[in-house]
Amino acid sequence: MKIISLCPSNTELIAYLGLLDHLIAVDEYSDWPPSVRALPQVGPDLNIDIDKVEAMKPDLVLASLSVPGMERNVIELQKRNIPHLVLQPHSLNDIAGDLLRLGEALDQQKRAQTIVSRYHAFIDKYRQLAEKIEQRAQVYWEWWPKPVFTPGKANWLSEISELAGGMNIFADIKQANIQTNWEEVKVRNPEHICLVWVGVQTEKMDKNIVKKRPGWEEIEAVRTNRIYVLEEALYCRPSPRLLVGLKKLAPLLHPYIFPKDDGIDCLLGQ
Repeated sequence: MKIISLCPSNTELIAYLGLLDHLIAVDEYSDWPPSVRALPQVGPDLNIDIDKVEAMKPDLVLASLSVPGMERNVIELQKRNIPHLVLQPHSLNDIAGDLLRLGEALDQQKRAQTIVSRYHAFIDKYRQLAEKIEQRAQVYWEWWPKPVFTPGKANWLSEISELAGGMNIFADIKQANIQTNWEEVKVRNPEHICLVWVGVQTEKMDKNIVKKRPGWEEIEAVRTNRIYVLEEALYCRPSPRLLVGLKKLAPLLHPYIFPKDDGIDCLLGQ
């Protein structure tokens, strides 16, 4: 079967299902596993070259609505009757469901069931550890600095925060994606700041910039220097790699409760 993936999270689902050999092309942001970088690219996720996709005659195109603006890709696929599957995950359970749905579509039900069982077992392990924590760490996630965008309740990062013994300070707002401002973040006074600027590599991010924002020297996280530059690919993509991000985050918030990150993917064992 010839498969084309139009966004990084879908490419990662294919990897967890052990079907990388079936990928014939990906979007230009797909970068994990590293081997996918050698595949032909069909453009950035929000501006896919549908003519190129059609010319490759895929058996299945994996589309997504996880990022606003991807609707255009789906409309074009429908117009041209290109076989496709559309995913739109918002939660950790949605991601598990997508693995099962994709496993069924690609005749990999057994593999999908195995990965999903490991996935749920790992989540349960961290949930049990998190339940022992009486004082939840107040966490601010920053997707983009200006204008400020941050996740709300209907986003997987609120769940990841809770599994790590924390609380997303914007979890009281129902939306998945919120535009706010520096003053509002200051008022909410997070104990930890996690920078995951979408599309920006960690080495190009400077946490000292955050310290220079007006009035932010009063924020608890800034006073205690609990500002973390994290790999956005482990937190901003709805794939099982979020659990790799969880392993990194949890010991930052509660080092005496959670095990130190060993760098091993808990689902693949490598």
